[in-house]
Amino acid sequence: MIGVGIVGLSATGGWAAGAHLPALAAVDGIELRALVASSDASARAAGAAYGVDAHTSVEALARRDDVDLVVVTVKVPRHRELILPALTAGVPVLSEWPLAVDLAEAEALERAAAGTRTFIGLQGRSAPAFRWLRDLVADGYVGEVLSATVVSASAGWGGPVSERGRYTLDRASGATMLTIAAGHALDSVAMVVGELEDVVATTATRRPQVPLEGTSELVPMTAEDQVAVSGTLAGGAILSGHFRGGTVSGPGFSLTVDGTEGTLVVTAPSHPNVNPVTVRGSRGSAALAELALPDGYDAYPQLVDDRIHALTHAYAAIRDDLASGTAVVPGFAHAVVRHRLLDAIQRSAATGQRVALRR
Repeated sequence: MIGVGIVGLSATGGWAAGAHLPALAAVDGIELRALVASSDASARAAGAAYGVDAHTSVEALARRDDVDLVVVTVKVPRHRELILPALTAGVPVLSEWPLAVDLAEAEALERAAAGTRTFIGLQGRSAPAFRWLRDLVADGYVGEVLSATVVSASAGWGGPVSERGRYTLDRASGATMLTIAAGHALDSVAMVVGELEDVVATTATRRPQVPLEGTSELVPMTAEDQVAVSGTLAGGAILSGHFRGGTVSGPGFSLTVDGTEGTLVVTAPSHPNVNPVTVRGSRGSAALAELALPDGYDAYPQLVDDRIHALTHAYAAIRDDLASGTAVVPGFAHAVVRHRLLDAIQRSAATGQRVALRR
């Protein structure tokens, strides 16, 4: 049994309580053993709510013999200070995405993790549909890939923001539409069609103020709410994408992969890492038709419409990675690859120049 300690699990709710806990509960062989909260009072409340021991420091959590994995689910600016004690103790870490506020911090965390097992919360890679799409493209369903086109919309970064989410409006927080919404989507797409070799980008903050939920107040936003990217994939195919904030109508996500032999069209009502996707395909001159997920990809079909579907598969794979020494779920090294892409997008937007991506 893999024992888990969650940093940031609160009795008042949040992503850890609403997603990580039910995902853990759905997976055999892994369970919550302890938690870390920000104060004595919140630790006592959370410990009582979830029936586990509660601590106020990661150091105390990492010293426990029954904790095999530390999960960090706090706001991005606090990731570094809360991840490092677990790494120092040699305890494997799962960090929510984004890993860090910027590329330099992500690289520093990767270096600090040398010799310790790490995992990054890009759970779209564990989603059954995207693992299937990766195999469809690799097996030649569309032939040679010619292009991939991504369009993604989010009600956030333009619509009313909660006090809890207000920090995501600050470009310096590392938790913006570019890093969260676009970062998750681009990672899932890269799993299907491969990594970009270069990128050119245009970004804008079209709404410098957004409503604060439940008030008449407008609060400042410096994070980008429009991100357009284009670049070259290995082999010469073109990837283009437009990520839009504050959008309340139309499809939340679409990916079109065109090839020499066929086309795949993937849609979701919103962020594809936490929402069910529909896949349609055509080969030759045939019309697009919905494709059914084959057997063998989805171990938790009862959760297909639940936002924890991909996260549950990620926890199952992490359990197996820790127990068997496999490396299915990506770690901090992969997080740096993704941060490197986001950094290149920002540099290209700032300079107007195409930026080559190093591996």
